[in-house]
Amino acid sequence: MRLTAFTDYGLRALMRLAGAPDRMFTTDEIAVEFAISRNHLTKVVRELADAGFIATQRGARGGFRLARHPNTISLGEVVQRLESRQALVECFRADGGNCVLTPQCRLKGRLATARKAFLAELEKSSLADCAYQPPRRKPRRAAPARARTSTGE
Repeated sequence: MRLTAFTDYGLRALMRLAGAPDRMFTTDEIAVEFAISRNHLTKVVRELADAGFIATQRGARGGFRLARHPNTISLGEVVQRLESRQALVECFRADGGNCVLTPQCRLKGRLATARKAFLAELEKSSLADCAYQPPRRKPRRAAPARARTSTGE
């Protein structure tokens, strides 16, 4: 199973927020840190806010942070919400799609079972289990001074 970039970006952002749950982040900050599209991330953030995963604040001190404790957000809940716009296969679309196999398909039920198992496995983990904190950068040390030679170099 492959997740969309939309879901991937959403999970990355939430993992970062879970690493500092009391801190406010900006879209620019997350986009730069993870080298992802700011415009795409803006749409993801809007969806995460609509779903109640994050709280947003406008203004000079604006940004977003987790709306709930990371222990209360399951990965399955996030993936299910963010992937809801994308059908696993055409026949899973709300309109039923256009697959000619639909009347006699013996695959759809198996795919539905696999999807359910995939989400059930993700339900076992919370966002807190995957919290991300960037590695601390070591302070740069000054280069050692070059010793002068007797010739004055």
